[in-house]
Amino acid sequence: MSKTATKTKPRRNGTNGSETGNGASSEAPTPAQIGKTLSAYITERFDEFSRSQKDVARYIVDHLEEAAFQTAEELARRADTSSSTVVRFSQALGFEGYPELQQAAIEEYRTTVATSGATAGSGALFDFDHSEFESSLAADHANIESTVRGLTRDEVDACVGELATAHRVVIVAMDQMAFFASYLRHMLALLDIRAETVTQPRQESITRMGNVDEDTLVVAFSAGRAHPLVIRAMKLARHRGASTIAITDATLSDVGEHADHTLYWSSDSPSYTRSTTALLALVEALAHGVYARDKAAFKDRIRAFKLK
Repeated sequence: MSKTATKTKPRRNGTNGSETGNGASSEAPTPAQIGKTLSAYITERFDEFSRSQKDVARYIVDHLEEAAFQTAEELARRADTSSSTVVRFSQALGFEGYPELQQAAIEEYRTTVATSGATAGSGALFDFDHSEFESSLAADHANIESTVRGLTRDEVDACVGELATAHRVVIVAMDQMAFFASYLRHMLALLDIRAETVTQPRQESITRMGNVDEDTLVVAFSAGRAHPLVIRAMKLARHRGASTIAITDATLSDVGEHADHTLYWSSDSPSYTRSTTALLALVEALAHGVYARDKAAFKDRIRAFKLK
């Protein structure tokens, strides 16, 4: 499924009928009734959902294949919520329950696969009857392709330019994303670009954010619902006039709402955790983009590093 690199704020729909406590209509029409795909309908009504329902919405929009073939319990675990929330979300969309939502996901997925298959002209990475090991590798292969399709040249060039010219770079990430913040800092350090990380809600980290100004570039990593500290950091950066980049696996990203530039990475996985293969490739590609702007200037430094 193709994603866009920049986020468009979903429009709030007016609804008729009685309203539920979270603002969604209890008698909402289904996507099919108004001639929309499930993903488009969810995106359009995104602002109406509760916080936990938004987690489900983000996951379905960006992981349609998994939503089409997973149980409500499996989908809930992936979206970091409960199965009852998945059911309530289905009903908020006008379905009787999760099976009806799942059928809509299957129909959209089949249409998407048929369209992409007609244009791509390439077969699956492995035969249909493959092992779980091969299934994981195939998902990572597809994630990289999906990530590449979702990027635009202008957005990538803008992000590379920001990284290359920033006087100071602050990289914010929490939990499993902290590794990628450290790795991006390492890649930039090889190019003699000063970068700091904020990966713990500790005083020294908060102090780093307090020094953000208009000469700072703030880069935020997120997976699913962003950590509150990451959101706070992006809001502060905006307030201080700093440039901002969000790197996220959620098209409907809450951190992307506060970013000047947003890069999407695909994280589909048959395993028990999100795939970060595409994210790692994206980080390395950004660093290479900075290097490629002036290879001659970086050549001696990279050569010296290789000799160590």
